[in-house]
This record gives sequence, C-alpha cells and structure tokens, in this order.
Amino acid sequence: MILPFLFFAHTSDRGRGIFTSEDIDEGTIVEISPVIIMDIDNRMLLDKTLLHDYIFEWGHDKKQCCMALGYVSLYNHSYHSNCEYMMDFDEGLISIKTVHYIKKGEELLINYNGDWNNKTKVWFDTK
Repeated sequence: MILPFLFFAHTSDRGRGIFTSEDIDEGTIVEISPVIIMDIDNRMLLDKTLLHDYIFEWGHDKKQCCMALGYVSLYNHSYHSNCEYMMDFDEGLISIKTVHYIKKGEELLINYNGDWNNKTKVWFDTK
C-alpha cells in the first residue's frame, strides 16, 4: 500500500526522493511494503554492489538483510526526519509513518539509524 499522492522525483542534491502532492497529518502510515529477505551470505555479496545503499538490516539479530519493495528504498536520510520506518519481521513488511505534519510538495525523509531522531552518524556521513 502506497498512498496515491506520494511520488518520486529528483532532488537537488540526493538523487531521487519521495515527495507528497498533498498535506499529510502526523501519525499517518503512508506506505506498507513487502520485503525480500536475504541471508548473511547474500548480504556480503550485496555489500560489494551499489545495492548496499538500498538494503536494510533485517531480523532481531540483524544477521539478515532485506530489499524493500515499493518506494521504501528511495526515502532519503535526515537526522531531522519527518517519517519513521517500522519493520514487521513476522509478516516481512516495512511501514513508513509520518512523525510530523508534512506540507504538500515536501520530501518525506527517514533516519537510516532506525529511530527518527537518532543523531548517530550514518556510514556515508563523513563530515
């Protein structure tokens, strides 16, 4: 499920991103998407490819990884994100939910650390 007013477009500095053509209230689930789950051996192979930047650690022990379908892998990172993602390990789903009111035209952003307000530097942040 992806709300019909979400769309992907090019950003000025991050490649593609997810945007909204309507205002979205705080606490709205905007997407629920299935994932393809892979074991540690596949993760090691994926880490050597461009797909490394689009996969998520998966499972309670984080020994697996997954590729999310839908738009999930296109949400860009921010330490001041306006959305959060939730993983349902039993059902094999990732959901995206707003944590703030989002205005029409804004980009929807998640924090790659897992918690929407986590300030721990991510792997590509070298500043």
